[in-house]
Amino acid sequence: MNDLPTITTEKLCFSYADTDVLHDITLQLTPGSILGIAGPNGSGKSTLVSLLAGLQRPQRGEIQWRGAVALVVQRSQAPDSLPLTVREVVRMGTWRCHIPRRLADKRVATAMHRVGMQGLEDRPFHAMSGGQRQRTLLAQALVQNAPTLILDEPTTGLDKESRRRIYQEVVEEAARGRAVALVSHDFHGLAICDRVMLLEAGRIVPDTMSATA
Repeated sequence: MNDLPTITTEKLCFSYADTDVLHDITLQLTPGSILGIAGPNGSGKSTLVSLLAGLQRPQRGEIQWRGAVALVVQRSQAPDSLPLTVREVVRMGTWRCHIPRRLADKRVATAMHRVGMQGLEDRPFHAMSGGQRQRTLLAQALVQNAPTLILDEPTTGLDKESRRRIYQEVVEEAARGRAVALVSHDFHGLAICDRVMLLEAGRIVPDTMSATA
């Protein structure tokens, strides 16, 4: 396994208009490890996710990527009326990969099996339960084969069994060598992390970037 960090940040700062959101965020995401990101609403977690995923750029500080980033959004960000099957939603994750159709089909089938969605491939996405939708979105990220996987509160509003299945797959992806960042309010989610970072008012709370064990 390559031990080099897939994402490194140094003193990241970000603001919206005159409102400071993040201050001096320094962290690393490493292969085979899960970093938990916790904090109250408004602490800057979502903005940090956007920066780590490359969706926004910091005003100050540096961020370096080694390879692509796959982002798992909350299911509430996927339109309820999306007129696609489960398979089609998962396949969307291969669009930027520029790979042959046969390889894309194989990745889609493998990802759906990993998240327990086999047999539901041709069902409408909008007809799925909340847990099934979130697992579909996780599969969409997995097909990208990116070295970094970022999950933004993926179990919000899900039942206990759905949360368990999501967390199990996250642990397995880290074991396969992915670097993982998991934003979560859930104690059970943070418990699977190798390190947990607490954000408060846009800053890392001192001494929280430590192992959970």
